[in-house]
Amino acid sequence: MGIEKILMKSKEKTSRAEIAQFLRTLADKVEGGEVSLKRGEEELRLLISQDATLEIKIEEEEKPTGTKKTLEVEIEWYEGAIPNQKVEIV
Repeated sequence: MGIEKILMKSKEKTSRAEIAQFLRTLADKVEGGEVSLKRGEEELRLLISQDATLEIKIEEEEKPTGTKKTLEVEIEWYEGAIPNQKVEIV
């Protein structure tokens, strides 16, 4: 099993409108195959494979202050992946 390494992490309170705008911009970049993220002086460029996997997870956790809900959207791909090709009869 490989070693997981966190390349960048961010968590901040923001409005629904700002989250929606971030996701719209992210969606456009993912569709184009390249996403660049910047935080301060740190910048990370990702080249997303055509054959990526989308994972959606919704969690619920009871806290003393109430029920906390979490929606996670995760995109996975292998760097330098060769796209899956259908087998054809010739």
